[in-house]
Amino acid sequence: MPYPEMMVAPMRDDLVRVGFSELRTPQDVDTAIESQEGTLLVVVNSICGCAAGSLRPAVAMALQGESRPDALATVFAGQDLEATERAREYFTGYPPSSPSLAIMREGQLIYMMERHEIEGRSPYELADRLQAAFAEHCKETSD
Repeated sequence: MPYPEMMVAPMRDDLVRVGFSELRTPQDVDTAIESQEGTLLVVVNSICGCAAGSLRPAVAMALQGESRPDALATVFAGQDLEATERAREYFTGYPPSSPSLAIMREGQLIYMMERHEIEGRSPYELADRLQAAFAEHCKETSD
């Protein structure tokens, strides 16, 4: 059973505030992934402590680096159930994991970070790992 939206809204806003689009339906997921040219970072958000204390802050920090994905999108596990399930269908070879994140290029999975790689790590450590993934898979920003 999903949590009341008023409890979840601030957790959604952590990512929306830094430029993420919310994918709330399976159709939103298909459109975002299948129509994206270049790279797309998909974050599977969660109400859990490792999402709040590590993943969301790490993502915000990593996006300040020299390289970043072309687009940002998020689904919320336990809230937007069908959208999350559809996103996970694109993460071929990985079991359901939340929180987690994926970098997609032209509809294909090219990088995955699962919950076990997030738990127990600081936002700074995760941001460094994400920046390395962005440098390898995404273009440099022109700012």
